[in-house]
Amino acid sequence: MSVIIELPDLQSQTAFNLARWTEILADPELTQLPYRIETDHYGHILMSPPPAFSHGRRQSFICSLLSNLLPQGLTITECPVSTAGGVKAIDVGWLAPDRPEILLDPLLLTRAPEVCIEIISPSNSRSEIDHKRALYFDADAAEVWICNLDGSLSFFLPPDRELSASVICPAFPARIA
Repeated sequence: MSVIIELPDLQSQTAFNLARWTEILADPELTQLPYRIETDHYGHILMSPPPAFSHGRRQSFICSLLSNLLPQGLTITECPVSTAGGVKAIDVGWLAPDRPEILLDPLLLTRAPEVCIEIISPSNSRSEIDHKRALYFDADAAEVWICNLDGSLSFFLPPDRELSASVICPAFPARIA
């Protein structure tokens, strides 16, 4: 027996995500919680504990190095982006200099940054990260990087092509501390 699931078109999902994210940001109780908040495609809130020190250290290092290697764009952390699977918070993102969002300061991005970087935590499953990678590509990311627990980086082009280095930032190392 096969099951067919009909998902809303991306434009409808984006409008829904924006409305739901506006509600979430306006909720004073949610803003006081010490959790990272994302949503699923139904708008349900997904909370996860704050990341460990090593996660934050890698996030900071990646952001700093990427800003130095690609100074003409914008490097950002904890960037909310609308996807077909809800609003996801990208650990580190890089936006090309021609992106209007750099000047507009939106509540969330309706199109993924050109480079989306996820830093693996011990609680992440491989299927969860694979799913996020697919969502980011569906939201127009040009590359997705995965920083593994050992500090090695995996670089991907859509739909699922792994490379030994980034195309957008080839000088970025394949391993960090």
